[in-house]
Amino acid sequence: MTYQCFEVTITDKIAHIVLNRPDKRNSMIRAFWDELPRIIEDIDQNARARVIVISSTGPHFSSGIDTGMFSDNSLSPDADAQREARLQHGARFYESVQRMQRTFNLLESCRMPVLAAIQGGCIGGGVDLATACDMRYATEDAFVTVFEVNIGMTADVGTFPRLVKLIPEGIVRELAYTGRRMPAREAQACGLFNRVFADQTSMLDEVMAIAREIASKAPLAVYGCKRMINYARDHSTADGLDYISIWNASMLQREEILEAIKANGEKRPGVFVDLPATRKP
Repeated sequence: MTYQCFEVTITDKIAHIVLNRPDKRNSMIRAFWDELPRIIEDIDQNARARVIVISSTGPHFSSGIDTGMFSDNSLSPDADAQREARLQHGARFYESVQRMQRTFNLLESCRMPVLAAIQGGCIGGGVDLATACDMRYATEDAFVTVFEVNIGMTADVGTFPRLVKLIPEGIVRELAYTGRRMPAREAQACGLFNRVFADQTSMLDEVMAIAREIASKAPLAVYGCKRMINYARDHSTADGLDYISIWNASMLQREEILEAIKANGEKRPGVFVDLPATRKP
């Protein structure tokens, strides 16, 4: 399938999603919000991969939401139509933001880990995308900016709920209030980026190596890890302990454990069952 905003390949159980509008700095146009959830849901629901890598093309990872989406295309010479559009604006905007939020929520809730490989600018909505991923890797020239304040907006697609759980609150406030650029090494120092690489080629080589390592593990166990980490982040220690006990009581697979132990002892890849396809809601 061809997409306007992405190229998708799946090799050796690794899905590689590439933002492919470098001439537009990979801005998030309307098609972006239709295509990305469709891609993620297909990979997840049909268990097409064990891990997802999101990378980009051109000088910047993403310049964020295309500002053209905020232009008013509802102007009409008819006074009644203008009044209706004006009164419906808030409700329509709310629905639009929820749709965009759901797109990035899917990265967080899908069953396989999602790795982001970031070069150049990770701006505005690009931060929302990156923070919804499980891990973030970057090049030396990468930077993060909560840009919305610079255009008179408050970031609303996922930056703050996720960013405050990844880096210290005071730093989040500084980024949000000033709109300044946080360079890659600073982002790594505060825990936002896992690692920083000299260039995009070396970054992608290493990220793919990490993805292959993840893909070699038992998918059911990796899925359980992702669920438990997300749950523990949002709940108390007591709740997290109870949930992992219930999860393992129903999901722990003795055969998979024995195969992992045997494969490690024999220094060979393990032979594990893939995640099952899920029923569409």
